[in-house]
Amino acid sequence: MKNKTNWRALAAAAALAIALAGCAGQPTTYYSLAQAPSSDAAPLRSGSSSGGSNPPLYIELAPVAVPERLARAQMVVRRADAPAAQVEVLEAHRWSSSFDSEMRDALAARIARQLGAIDASKSARPAGQAVWRIAVQVRQFDAVQGSRVDADFSWIVYDSEKPERHACALHATEPVGDSLDAVAAGAQQVAAMLGDAVAQHIAALQRNPAAGCPQPVAG
Repeated sequence: MKNKTNWRALAAAAALAIALAGCAGQPTTYYSLAQAPSSDAAPLRSGSSSGGSNPPLYIELAPVAVPERLARAQMVVRRADAPAAQVEVLEAHRWSSSFDSEMRDALAARIARQLGAIDASKSARPAGQAVWRIAVQVRQFDAVQGSRVDADFSWIVYDSEKPERHACALHATEPVGDSLDAVAAGAQQVAAMLGDAVAQHIAALQRNPAAGCPQPVAG
């Protein structure tokens, strides 16, 4: 009986070692949702954080609300030929932080760059200085290999010195190829579309407090 027990223990240990070796043999690839700044991109506002004709503009982006299934570092994707309810959580393909944190960082950087603004969460804000506060919700985010990245967002923005809240929504889609690199690039582009739309909304409200939502972004 003892020999049989030892054999089973050795077999289990060997199986575990093989499984771990298989996992170790597949390197993890990390992605970011933030796009590199474009040298030819013109800001929506003439002033900037480094000086300009307008006084400094501050933004403050709250943590981004995402569906629970996306609140993880692993990429969540679906194959184009798979049922709509079937997704894969990819252990070897991850965002550099959790998806919600990646989205917040990418949006804050994009909005600040587009407006020539200062991200108040990363820089000290003078006492009494007004700030544009932004709350974003990811309502749906569907990354389909070999097809598209499809997303629905909503947001609220407001000037900290004024009571009015301004709400908008955006549907964004970007075609992607079959590789996971292409899916990650498509997700980056969708995040950039959202950042641009929020920045356009704030810029419009600065010019006209009664301004409506920006025009939908075509994928």
